[in-house]
Amino acid sequence: MRGFDRGRRQVLGRGVAIAAASAAPALMLSTPARAAGQTFNYKLGIALAPSHPTTANLTAAAAEIGRASNGRLNIQVFPNSQLGSDTDMISQVRSGAIDFVSTAGLIWGTLVPAASISGVGFAFPSYDHVWKAMDGELGAHIRAAFAKVNLMPQSKIWDHGFRQVTSSSRQIQSPQDLSGFKIRVPLSPALTSLFKAFGAAPAGINMAETYTALQTRVVDGQENPLTILETQRLYEVQKYCSLTSHVWDGFWLVGNLRTWNALPEDLRQIASTTFDAYAVKQRQAVAALNTRLRDELKGRGMVFNQPELDGFRAFLSKAGFYKDWQKKFPAETWALLEKYAGTLA
Repeated sequence: MRGFDRGRRQVLGRGVAIAAASAAPALMLSTPARAAGQTFNYKLGIALAPSHPTTANLTAAAAEIGRASNGRLNIQVFPNSQLGSDTDMISQVRSGAIDFVSTAGLIWGTLVPAASISGVGFAFPSYDHVWKAMDGELGAHIRAAFAKVNLMPQSKIWDHGFRQVTSSSRQIQSPQDLSGFKIRVPLSPALTSLFKAFGAAPAGINMAETYTALQTRVVDGQENPLTILETQRLYEVQKYCSLTSHVWDGFWLVGNLRTWNALPEDLRQIASTTFDAYAVKQRQAVAALNTRLRDELKGRGMVFNQPELDGFRAFLSKAGFYKDWQKKFPAETWALLEKYAGTLA
């Protein structure tokens, strides 16, 4: 953890310094009367492709917000890391250079540790457990943690899916198959430590650089939901997909608190209601997509296997993985995870 990505921590640190200067007035800001007739033009950044269900539904939500507000609130979505890497965009949203960013809880975890709690390996056995937790007390707990660093998360988390391991050279059937495996992971301490626990060699690489890293064999494999294999065309450079479902993750849509508070109350209400409605639509779209993607990816040459997952969780328990991660979170955060996922440590 202490050695994790010091360069990017410095980038985030600069964002913290900038945000700190404006934090107090942001928290006290009240909507000026003159704002009622203003037009607001905001930017929303995301690393995913336009065709991904998250990006597509964010774009549709932004269009709906523009219509519902009679053009008073216009939010432009910038996909494909056009505004920078995930860590760059987090820094920008904190400073106010952009207004919203949508990225994974695992990536937010470098700034908001509670956001990475869903990334504890093999914690959630099903979507039923996930939505009860994230729409319940655990989700509320994470949103409160964002507020402490002067950021404004929307109420509903967007589904990024259960993550699966892919490779250009091997199937993963057991924990031992991960030993020495060079695997791309996002810039996330949780996933880095998970694969190190299995003896793999994880490399933190931004999404925009992942295809090239796989194509040039800088890494042999990666791990992502099936939707990413499709929308980022990773099936072109990966042959095997092992359905490990080792981590579920979601995308938090987060705004700069100062620019959010600058909106009149009616525009904040329109934006929140619309974004949450489209988050539910996005979850449904991902569920539908996952039901057909396995066959489609098989048709593109990928080979699937289903490992026995109990052995992976038992391996982590024996290695002390869960006890180590329990120490990294406040007792309240860990207790809320186990409330929905069952006893881990």
